[in-house]
Amino acid sequence: MPLSRAYSLSDFIFPVLAMCLVVAASNILVQYPFNHLGLGEILTYGAFTYPVAFLVNDLSNRRFGPQFARKVVYAGFVIAVILSVWLATPRIAIASGSAFLCAQLLDVTVFGKLRQLTWWKAPFASAVFGSLLDTLLFFSIAFAAQFAWIDLATGRADSSLAMLVPFLGKDIPLWMSLGFGDLMVKIVMAVVMLVPYGAILAIFAPAIYSANRNSR
Repeated sequence: MPLSRAYSLSDFIFPVLAMCLVVAASNILVQYPFNHLGLGEILTYGAFTYPVAFLVNDLSNRRFGPQFARKVVYAGFVIAVILSVWLATPRIAIASGSAFLCAQLLDVTVFGKLRQLTWWKAPFASAVFGSLLDTLLFFSIAFAAQFAWIDLATGRADSSLAMLVPFLGKDIPLWMSLGFGDLMVKIVMAVVMLVPYGAILAIFAPAIYSANRNSR
């Protein structure tokens, strides 16, 4: 799994399809609260699926480099937007597309800056920074009252989640509460995703895994 600039069209098939499946699933699941353990007001099911996109991105980046990873992001973005329009409302599609593109490109950049460090640092840091940006953009555009004009412009009822809910002794809009829970799960998932990332790296690129394991 060494870094390489030589790739063919067939190399794009799996990562692009994986990206599209992750985003399409997340667009649907983010609309359903996680009604367990009293977390229905701070968490949606989408938080458990979307972090897989960072895993796909980081593996593509590690194998072929940032230029390849960006092309995967662009291709995934186009197809994901089409799927989002079909599977979700226009507002959710705009929020998802904007968040996906910006967060995944940030992931590529951060990973590239840290790729020579210990094997887990680049994927973990890039996923955390990407998750921060993704959560901020998606939940604000999709559910903040300031973006209700998107629903109105597309002939739909206001889908904002601006009602106040208790949060750490204060009342905040529901979308902020959901965004916080979403981000916490994404960070946990960023740690979990290190398991398959490290396993794949150790199997297919043992030289890189061993060389970076003790680096700083």
